[in-house]
Amino acid sequence: MSEEQSPLRRGWTTGACAAAAAKAACAALLKGEFPDPVTITLPGGQTPAFALAGHDLAGQSASAAIVKDAGDDPDVTHGATIVSTVRRGMAGTGITFRAGPGVGTVTRPGLPMPPGEPAINPMPRKMIAAAIAEVAGEGGDFEVEISVPDGEAIATKTLNGRLGILGGISILGTTGIVIPYSCSAWIHSIHRGIDVALGAGLTHVAGATGSASEGAVQKHHGLPEVALIDMGDFVGGMLKYIRAHPVERVTVAGGVAKMTKLAQGMLDLHSKRGAADLDVLAATAEKLAPGSDAGHRIRTANTVAEAFSIAREGGVALGDAIAADAWKTAAGVLRNPGVQLEILVFDREGTLLGQSGFHPGDHESRPLKRR
Repeated sequence: MSEEQSPLRRGWTTGACAAAAAKAACAALLKGEFPDPVTITLPGGQTPAFALAGHDLAGQSASAAIVKDAGDDPDVTHGATIVSTVRRGMAGTGITFRAGPGVGTVTRPGLPMPPGEPAINPMPRKMIAAAIAEVAGEGGDFEVEISVPDGEAIATKTLNGRLGILGGISILGTTGIVIPYSCSAWIHSIHRGIDVALGAGLTHVAGATGSASEGAVQKHHGLPEVALIDMGDFVGGMLKYIRAHPVERVTVAGGVAKMTKLAQGMLDLHSKRGAADLDVLAATAEKLAPGSDAGHRIRTANTVAEAFSIAREGGVALGDAIAADAWKTAAGVLRNPGVQLEILVFDREGTLLGQSGFHPGDHESRPLKRR
């Protein structure tokens, strides 16, 4: 098998690493020795083994460290050291959790853990408790502190600050396994961003494909930062979550190329998933301006941006037509008439080129293209 044909290697979540480190630390606290490697059982029944990157046993506490291996996924926490420190807890308290250096603390409502709690998600907590029970039995009382050296710096590459998670990264993972290029962390941040906006009582959120469109939509509507969802290419994933967790108004904002792809029925807007069809774009221009040479010129354009420039020169309202068609695609996913949906199309300078207006977000109610 060639290198190009080799399957991508899976990795382990921060939650799995924290659970394995906690099990090793608890075993040392009870028995005086660290198991190395240490094996845990994941929610799906898999039993991976983890090598320890460091350990320490001192008095009434034990610490173990594991370097996270995200496999072939471009995860910002790949190579991070996850440290679990275990201490005896007060009788009857069960397993309690603390955020050590580099692990964030929740400060806003709407996240899986309430404000004031360490940013250790529910499933990692269950995994840690189950791993400790494997060596201490059920019903033990232990305090588990998770820390990540350089975690605060790593967190600047995530959306934690916008979500109100301060001081470091989150300990995440529902299965314990990182699937390469599944983009699960990004989808997770989209969901949590919506939850935080709802928790803050906001009635309008805006998902943007990139920083330029995000800045433009924020200025256009005067939105606070917490209302901004870093949607990236995952418009479908955002709208499906809003369908089940509705907010009164949602704006989808993006540049001309990605909004054209949305107008042409694509929901994953990444360049690898396909390109905008300039022939379709040209046909749209011809319907808007019969007799104009804009359609012919758009067919031979090099980029979607050039096509929009040609349309503007010819006075063709291509942006509004694309926004209307993009609205139809988005509404077909949202399927919630209780949510008002809007599409905005911006150029790279943040100039508004097209808009659909707000309409109830189901495919039975469709905005008309502007002529």
